[in-house]
Amino acid sequence: MNNHSITSQSASPLPPDDLQRHLTVAQPNEDQNLPHIGVVGDTYTILITGKDTDGRYCLIDMHIPPGGGPPPHRHDFEESFTILEGEIETTFRGEKSVARTGETVNIPANAPHQFHNASDRPVRLLCICSPAGQEEFFMEVGVLVATRTTAPPKLDEAAQAAFKSKSEALAPKYRTEILKP
Repeated sequence: MNNHSITSQSASPLPPDDLQRHLTVAQPNEDQNLPHIGVVGDTYTILITGKDTDGRYCLIDMHIPPGGGPPPHRHDFEESFTILEGEIETTFRGEKSVARTGETVNIPANAPHQFHNASDRPVRLLCICSPAGQEEFFMEVGVLVATRTTAPPKLDEAAQAAFKSKSEALAPKYRTEILKP
């Protein structure tokens, strides 16, 4: 039995509408105020933050160039991807598979995983993390870039080492563990 399902919770009246919360509309190609973050050679546009959802989830538009994708990692929150364009190779608990346009992948909390763009074209996917917080990690370790598809600056060896060190130091704060390849 799933004890986390909304239907497994006791039925109580819904609380009143929270008028302090507002509608969020994200337009990643037009809105210049959305943060476009360069992380590990990819560009992540933060569409909806935990501040928008009262911490329930965040939504990130990911532009993954050929060869891109994060290193192996795991975290104690749920993460799902819907592939909007292209295909990604996923590695989940050591098993590889491919997810293509229109498909959705769910990564259970705490499971080791990574994804990689093994194609010769950019991949676009939507990533939802629940609860929120991953977007804060990206904003703290990444670098701002101009648009949803702007590549982050290339890092020389010293800058790559500094980025890796910073990411590993901050990972526990964001309930993440970066694993060895």
